[in-house]
Amino acid sequence: MNLHHLYGLIFLFINLNIFGQNQEDKIYHAIDVFTAHPSAKAIQDLSNAEAVFWKNPNPKTKDELLAIVVLNCNKAYYENQFGQIQNAVWSYEKAWQVYQKNKLGDYDIVEYCLKPLGNLYTVLGDYDNAENTIKQYFFIVNTSKNYPDASRQKFAAILNLSNVYQNSGKIAQAIELLENILKTEKLSNVQKGILLNNLGNNYWLGSKQFVIVKNAPDGAEKAFNASIQYLEKEKNQFETLSNSYRNLASMNRQWQRFDIAELYMEKAEKLFLEIPNQQPRKLAKLYYEKALLLFDEGKYDESSKQIAVIFKTLIPNYNSKNNLPNQDQLYAETVLADALDLQADILMLNDPKKALKAFDLSFYIEEMLMNALIAENSKILMQLRSRNRTEKCLSIYDLLFKKEGKSHYIEDAFQLSERTKSGILKSYRSNIKNASAEEKKLLQQLQNLNTNILKEQQKGDLAAISKINQFIKKQHELMISLKKIQSQNPDFIPEKCDIKALLFKLENDKAMMVYYFMGSERLYYFVLQNNRIALSQIYIAHRGIPRIAQFINYFNSPDEITNDISGYNHYGKGVYDLLKLPRIYDYPNLIIVPDGILNFLPFEALITQESSTTNFAKMHYLLHDFKIAYNTSANIYLNSKPLSKSEKTVLGVFPVFEKTAFELSYSKKELESIRNNFKGKYLENTDASFGNFKNSASQYSILHLSTHASSGDIETPASIKFYDQEVLYSELYNLHINPDLVVLSACETGIGKLYKAEGAMSIARGFQFAGAENLLFSLWKVNDFTTSVFMSDFYKNIKNDVSYFEANSNAKLDYLNNKSIPNAKKSPYYWSSFVYYGSISEENKSTDYIYYGISLLIVIALFLVFNQYNKWKIFTRFSKKRNIKK
Repeated sequence: MNLHHLYGLIFLFINLNIFGQNQEDKIYHAIDVFTAHPSAKAIQDLSNAEAVFWKNPNPKTKDELLAIVVLNCNKAYYENQFGQIQNAVWSYEKAWQVYQKNKLGDYDIVEYCLKPLGNLYTVLGDYDNAENTIKQYFFIVNTSKNYPDASRQKFAAILNLSNVYQNSGKIAQAIELLENILKTEKLSNVQKGILLNNLGNNYWLGSKQFVIVKNAPDGAEKAFNASIQYLEKEKNQFETLSNSYRNLASMNRQWQRFDIAELYMEKAEKLFLEIPNQQPRKLAKLYYEKALLLFDEGKYDESSKQIAVIFKTLIPNYNSKNNLPNQDQLYAETVLADALDLQADILMLNDPKKALKAFDLSFYIEEMLMNALIAENSKILMQLRSRNRTEKCLSIYDLLFKKEGKSHYIEDAFQLSERTKSGILKSYRSNIKNASAEEKKLLQQLQNLNTNILKEQQKGDLAAISKINQFIKKQHELMISLKKIQSQNPDFIPEKCDIKALLFKLENDKAMMVYYFMGSERLYYFVLQNNRIALSQIYIAHRGIPRIAQFINYFNSPDEITNDISGYNHYGKGVYDLLKLPRIYDYPNLIIVPDGILNFLPFEALITQESSTTNFAKMHYLLHDFKIAYNTSANIYLNSKPLSKSEKTVLGVFPVFEKTAFELSYSKKELESIRNNFKGKYLENTDASFGNFKNSASQYSILHLSTHASSGDIETPASIKFYDQEVLYSELYNLHINPDLVVLSACETGIGKLYKAEGAMSIARGFQFAGAENLLFSLWKVNDFTTSVFMSDFYKNIKNDVSYFEANSNAKLDYLNNKSIPNAKKSPYYWSSFVYYGSISEENKSTDYIYYGISLLIVIALFLVFNQYNKWKIFTRFSKKRNIKK
């Protein structure tokens, strides 16, 4: 028998053996083959084996389904190892779904599926799913009588859940969780030390973020000291013990007790350096804390040297002579961004222009980090990191403009502010929502490359520098490709705002724009009018914000204003003066781009001239000076799509909720008023379901929802009621609509959890994500009767071909001038709740079309001039010829 015959028999035997296996054995065989030689390519073979299983029409046994769970857990583990994080999440999710749906057992689903899934959610910043997953496996462990190593798993769940709470800003919940566990559970000294260190972190964060926690600074210090006492009793707890000392150093640094902070930092560093094969990232984090301490002590040269050590630790081939690294050496690493920000703070003292370069590098890293994130809440938290940096840059630009008088500094400041305005909304609407397969592939590759960089770095001295450089280079190439693809999307909103086009559009709209950026200490505001842009600032740290908040508080209930009319007048005028609104009325229209708490301010109701009158109709409101529209960003205003010129049709949603505690009795009048003027589809009572709305929403130019809504609170998201269910704002994201207008005739539709720059997580925001560009929504709990009166006037204006923006202003003025409404009901509480966000252009032309039109007119004009000139030349020549003949 020759060798070929032998191989053939072996191959036949293997195949006969496999084909003789049942489905369960085949799956486990595929797993064994894969785990023996795992690779990115082999993952596909494993996926193919699973696909064959599901295609088989035979009924599935529990043993076979459990084999599929094991397959997906193994696949997910290695997908994560190979940097395919999102694929790993999907595989773990599939494993858990199959396990849960079929009520399987005999497998440690916590250890091999839920724990790593919760960790991956946390890494991706998907804190809601992370929280739910961790709670799920804590419940499994806590309710199982004979769960192996239950104490360790419960401890891991509590620690991970407290970290998720901390990362997502739920400080009070993290503190409550940790304190309860420390009181009720039997824990080892090490476990107590770790949890106490975590508790101290949360207390300290709570004190810095003004979370309502009793004795937060004292609680933090006590927790850190208690952590040290427990950990010192155990051996080899260098890292956790070092962390507690570092936290005490950080606290004392911020209390400016620098001598004590230095002692704690020395202890922390000594312990930390005893840890063998420490990861570069963790080392860099320690060096950053040292640099921060030196900076606060005023030792700027020493701090700068320490920052250079951070760059050398994290950046291959870093040249310390250049002080700042090159952009093409950077990658998505938060410690690098922190170090660059600190270096910029040092440079601000003597070299503000170089400080701007350092901040630019930080922004670049942040952009890469944003590309690596998927969940909205993690993107928002990442964007919040840049706010302090942006404020510092604005102060530098303002300083340089005053010193040099060059207008480009103001334009650069405006571009930077615009970058932080509703960045997530802009990127979602222009990129992610309609992302192509190629774009999604590039985003996945960027995430994978960053994972590879971090993993290679974790090898410390054994890391391959050439590999890291190769990954970084590829990452930069992908970033360029990604931007190129995104710019070709028809809904693309450019990163930079075309200021010339913006000023032209404002002129065309007969409008001026007041654009706010709210920092921690100063309110910066840009005024765009008469083809120019100006920047000013107001110090608001002590008195400004409380004054604005006091005015907004007047809209908490109907009686707040009527019980204190003079106080309303006083605070309304005070806020008007504070915000430096324009008093030159060259233009009838005013566009406001709010920020921070200003998102909740009804500008129309501000008082321009204080008076002693108690007649609400005779007060001097800003409404009388301007027709006001709002926008989430200048670029969204500039790139707004033209309105449809076709006949306006309405999809009305009127649940009414008859004979229930939620009944909206005047909603019927609102319905009849609109139906008498506009054709459309009107969903009443039980027909006003979310399903019916979704199925019809894309077919009408105006979507009108007259119902109940809630702004939610810190824990509960904003929501809106349909007849059959309550829908969260984020559930609206996938509606895929493109109406001319969305009218949210309900309470608090513009209010939700507020984030600086991104705005409120409100129902209105949900519709903006879904594709709505023009919206009318409320800022507080609206009155049922007065809303029906306002809406009737609003739609009458639209019927008369008045623009949506102007119809809003006219309806408010009509309301104030309506003699049938008593004075008490003319309080600003009743008429100023509804605000209009969107386009104010009357022409059915976008800015681009305007420019194309102008260009075409110029070409035609030149052609006519040239043509006339040619005719004149021909006539002259002909005349000369005739003269010669004579």
